[in-house]
Amino acid sequence: MVTGAGNELFALKRVGLESADEDSIQGYLNEISLLRRLDGNQRIIRLFDSEVQIVSNKRVLFMVMECGETDLAKLVAERQSQALEMDWVRYYWRQMLQAVQVIHEEKIVHSDLKPANFVLVKGCLKLIDFGIANAIANDTTNIQRDHQIGTVNFMSPEALEVAPDGMRRFKVGRPSDVWSLGCILYQMIYGHPPFASLSIYHKMKAIPDPEHAISYPEESVPILKVALPAGSTSAAPPSPKRLTHLARPVPKDAIETIARCLVREKEGRATIPELLAGPLLNPPANPAPPPTRTRPASPPVPRPEMHARMAYVDEYYMGQLIGYIVNKSHGRMLGEEETRETASVRFL
Repeated sequence: MVTGAGNELFALKRVGLESADEDSIQGYLNEISLLRRLDGNQRIIRLFDSEVQIVSNKRVLFMVMECGETDLAKLVAERQSQALEMDWVRYYWRQMLQAVQVIHEEKIVHSDLKPANFVLVKGCLKLIDFGIANAIANDTTNIQRDHQIGTVNFMSPEALEVAPDGMRRFKVGRPSDVWSLGCILYQMIYGHPPFASLSIYHKMKAIPDPEHAISYPEESVPILKVALPAGSTSAAPPSPKRLTHLARPVPKDAIETIARCLVREKEGRATIPELLAGPLLNPPANPAPPPTRTRPASPPVPRPEMHARMAYVDEYYMGQLIGYIVNKSHGRMLGEEETRETASVRFL
């Protein structure tokens, strides 16, 4: 981070170009180009300046950008041990969709959507890391690469497509970003992405496999990560503790929204405008109240039988009676406050 003239913080990205390969250098140049193209959109991180300098006889790329306070990955991790709050989910889900809608309208596919690539800047969620993003040509709907794109937990089936010759083809379009968003929403609700429990090899097989069913539990159960005991030599961390007392039901519209994103056939996935207009972000104004149990009416309490010389006495008259007795027996009058307090106690 660097500080500006007005004590404003900026993020300084410094990249040594001498040891970078051609793909990496192209990725940095691509990011600069796209950020300049997207400048002015409040949902996209802002690039203020960039230049290449010679430092110790080596080329170094400097990029001055907006500084984020935290990212969505940290926010999700902080909530991992807390009960599901759908207002929190909806708040950030809407902003994520708005950010991705901006780039899709500019015919840009991000290709690496994950929680860490959404940062919070002064309370506003913004999209970052356009190193492997790319623009879609006017006459196509996809971009194609000859190397792996994205992070496996959030990669779409078409990004792992295997051609008949046995070679992988990494072909992605806007629906690929929608799949990644669905994986992020899944993690926000259940605490982990849908394929997190699998090894990398099995993930890459399961993600495009229509026979591998995706689980949508009806409850969200927070977990508490357990640290290794001091002196432990175990390489594997202990299994997290399930906080079942904090379990909460997952709304039906949340499950349906995730499922609309995680359709393996990309043509069947929801679009960003459809998700923004969907029921998860637009619940009915007056939802039907949950059914309530009606208790049977209690039988009337019978009025106690009274002797002819008995009478009901309220608090005021009880105070008057007590004051009269005290005056007769102790020769003093009770004050108004003392009379009220005494009568109240006796009356109860």
